[in-house]
Amino acid sequence: MAGQAHTGRPNRLLRNLSAKIAAVPMILTALVIFLGGTIWTIVYSFTNSKLLPRAKFVGLDQYERLWGTSRWLISIENLMIYGVFSLIFSLVIGFFLAALLDQKIRYEDVFRTIFLYPFALSFIVTGLVWQWLLNPDFGAQSVVRWLGWESFAFNPLYDADIVIYGILIAGLWQGTGFIMCLMLACLRGIDEDIWKAARVDGIPMWKTYLFIIIPMMRPVFITTLVIIAAGIVKVYDLVVAQTSGGPGNASEVPAKYVYDYMFQAQNLGQGFAASTMMLLSVLIVLIPWAYLEFGGKKNV
Repeated sequence: MAGQAHTGRPNRLLRNLSAKIAAVPMILTALVIFLGGTIWTIVYSFTNSKLLPRAKFVGLDQYERLWGTSRWLISIENLMIYGVFSLIFSLVIGFFLAALLDQKIRYEDVFRTIFLYPFALSFIVTGLVWQWLLNPDFGAQSVVRWLGWESFAFNPLYDADIVIYGILIAGLWQGTGFIMCLMLACLRGIDEDIWKAARVDGIPMWKTYLFIIIPMMRPVFITTLVIIAAGIVKVYDLVVAQTSGGPGNASEVPAKYVYDYMFQAQNLGQGFAASTMMLLSVLIVLIPWAYLEFGGKKNV
């Protein structure tokens, strides 16, 4: 009987066969296009490819030239500034807005729609809108001076020292609403009894959030961090729409550097090297996330 029962079980490879067959195109796409393209880019980053790829290897020359270029160093510095402030302010503002909406205020649906609406716009549209708003001739500076404050100056997109912060403003406006929605969905999933118990114990609301609610929201915080970090690494549209990398090279970012060298300077080898460094930065984000989500869990 045991033998019959054993032979009667379907082969594990044949379980959910239809679903596995349906997944084959996506698996092939991931292996051939994404993985294959990644390997191809890394390999050709060690060549002196110009207009067309050519397998003439030059070792680490492209990487030495890359890290010796002031434009690349500026783009890395801008990415770090943009990334740090974007992570901090997106999480803080998103959580603060979510906590406010979680109080079940009047017209919550209206406020939620208003906050989320910028996320529906493309980065190009967002960049153009904020280019107008930050224009000193007819933007915020002009309006404030028209109201009587003649000495007011606010033109970050035309100041090389603070231009990256002007781009940061547009990025926060565009993405914070989405972070708010993720946080709000998590807050709405917390058991009401936890709030009641905290109120019975006389715990202030800010302590309830800080020591009870936020630790319970760890998974959504990790997911949010990964989403924000992925957007930071590939930031390109905002820069092109607002400043095109200017003034000078003051607002350059790695993604724009890659595009310019591959399609304008016709230096594929240099573009491939910069792309590989961007891939490395993505891995720096993904590996800690994977460890926190999977590697750190103990088997029950």
